[in-house]
Amino acid sequence: MVKVLFICMGNICRSPTAEGVFRSIVKDAGLSDEIKIDSVGTGSWHVGDPPDRRSQEAAARRGIDISHQRSRQISQDDIAEFDYLVVMDRSNIDNLDHLVPTNMMQKIYLFLEFAPRLNHSDVPDPYYGGPTGFDVVLDLIEEASKELLAHIRKIDL
Repeated sequence: MVKVLFICMGNICRSPTAEGVFRSIVKDAGLSDEIKIDSVGTGSWHVGDPPDRRSQEAAARRGIDISHQRSRQISQDDIAEFDYLVVMDRSNIDNLDHLVPTNMMQKIYLFLEFAPRLNHSDVPDPYYGGPTGFDVVLDLIEEASKELLAHIRKIDL
C-alpha cells in the first residue's frame, strides 16, 4: 500500500482539501484499497477542528465532502509511516526540516512540483483572502492530484 500525507500549516484549508480531492480521484480510479490518504498541519492551533467552512463549501460545490475531517498535527509516527509527505508550500517544508530525519527527507514533495505547467510553486493559503481564493486552491489541487496519481501509478503501483 502506498501512503500519502498532505501537509499545510493548520490542516483546515489546503491539506484537508487536498486529502478530499485526492481521495475522490483515487476512488474514481478504483485504487482506494491501494493508496492510504490523510492530512495534517505543522502547527497545533486547530487540532480537533473541522476544515474551514469556506473550504468545505468550495469542495462541496465540486461534489467533495470534507466535513468529516478533523485537524491534527504531524507526528513522528506520520513521518515514519507515510511514503509521500506532500507539502503545500515552501514555508511548511521549512517547518518540517527539524522534524524529518535526514534519511527520510526524500519523502518530502512540494505538491505543485507534480504539475509544473501550472507555473506555481506553492498552493496559496486562502485563509485570509476572499472567497475566490478557495476556488483557486481547488483548481491547483485538482490538477496536481491528477499528476500525483499518475506519478504513483508509474513509480509505485
